[in-house]
Amino acid sequence: MITDRRAFIVENTRLQAPPHAPELVLHLADEITPIWRLTEEELDRIGLPPPFWAFAWAGGQALARYVLDNPEIVAGKRVIDFASGSGIVAIAAMRAGAASALAADIDVFCEAAISLNAAANGVTLDFTDVNLLDAPPPAWADVILAGDICYENPLATRVLAWLSAARDAGATVLIGDPGRTYFPKDGLTKLAEYQVQTTRELEDLEVKKTSVWAFPPGPVDSPHLT
Repeated sequence: MITDRRAFIVENTRLQAPPHAPELVLHLADEITPIWRLTEEELDRIGLPPPFWAFAWAGGQALARYVLDNPEIVAGKRVIDFASGSGIVAIAAMRAGAASALAADIDVFCEAAISLNAAANGVTLDFTDVNLLDAPPPAWADVILAGDICYENPLATRVLAWLSAARDAGATVLIGDPGRTYFPKDGLTKLAEYQVQTTRELEDLEVKKTSVWAFPPGPVDSPHLT
């Protein structure tokens, strides 16, 4: 079992720039540190959940790019990065001038990964491993950012309802999505579209068309899944 998560991350990743947000650096796995090739049995044996935190997923890269290019979205505001993974979106928010950013993820390795990545980028992040979906969206949040959260139907349904509630309460809500099966477009506004470099080890294409979407302000019909 892995007892020192920070050491494991440092030993099994390389500090490198994600392709679509090259001004940032993250501890990422690649062909030189191929932890993505471990089988499910090998992961279980060493006590490692699937290491989603070790990759810069297309939805997160697009959302980070949008925030960096449009800092007024987060400047001076309190931000939540939902399902934060590597922390790329929360880091981008802080680099864009957010007052604070809470990186939220239930993966037990994310706290260590996000702490290392925040330090590498010279920012300070808050972190929680509490499942935010178990309670109403925090009333203090000005902006909620969510990258790549529609890869599973039950999860997508639950997350979108939670994000709709956050929007209805007055938060700005943005989602980064590379065309996942369970992502609904109805009721959302496309803000930007990017061609994001990925890897065939993880995705079906080396470049994924990835968009940033916003929930329109004010209570409207919630997006629905088809």
